[in-house]
Amino acid sequence: MSDTVLDLRSVSRTFPGSPPVEALKSVDLRVDRGDYVSIVGPSGSGKSTLLNILGLLDRPTGGEFLFDGIDTESLGEGHRSALRGSRIGFVFQAFHLLPHRTTLENVMCSLLYQRVPRRDRRERSLEALDRVGLGHRVDAFPTTLSGGERQRVAIARALVSRPSMLLGDEPTGNLDSVTTEAILGLFDELHDEGLTLLVITHDQDVSARAQRVARMLDGVLDSRPADSTAGLAGAAG
Repeated sequence: MSDTVLDLRSVSRTFPGSPPVEALKSVDLRVDRGDYVSIVGPSGSGKSTLLNILGLLDRPTGGEFLFDGIDTESLGEGHRSALRGSRIGFVFQAFHLLPHRTTLENVMCSLLYQRVPRRDRRERSLEALDRVGLGHRVDAFPTTLSGGERQRVAIARALVSRPSMLLGDEPTGNLDSVTTEAILGLFDELHDEGLTLLVITHDQDVSARAQRVARMLDGVLDSRPADSTAGLAGAAG
């Protein structure tokens, strides 16, 4: 397995129209194993388009995208889906939990398409819930959990496949400041344990926790050290 998780080389994404919309313009981004990177930028800057490409939900129009050393453009949709399911853990602003399934069942669902035996799915899901501090709520339903607890379940669901990278899209956007701090503390712990994190956010407190910050503006990605983030997130609006 490559030491580089993400390697985007002159990636572009153009949507057809009159005129065509150039959402990404020659984007270069390298994320090595164990990195913690945040991406900030205003609405319409290209962050969502970049997220869809990083998460293998869309394909670039031009350039190269290697994930774990694999040329993703050469893969068919089935292989892309398998790669996405096994090596990328998604955490979204909306928790996307199944309301009529228990906490444990929500996490186990993440392994359904990976041919993991049911017994192993249960074991791994219990381990993931314990890791995020919810080992005591395995039989609870999402409607009985706080926002912070629901996000922890979503993080456990992302971790259970033992991904190469955790990809967050405004992961604290629905949380209050106290709960946000707790979730960021969990991200710090996961990073300290060696997990690769890439977080897209408008929140300056969230972006400031990363080792490296990249700013999106008009489809162009500008990467800079984390200590230069002052004002970036605020400018993102």
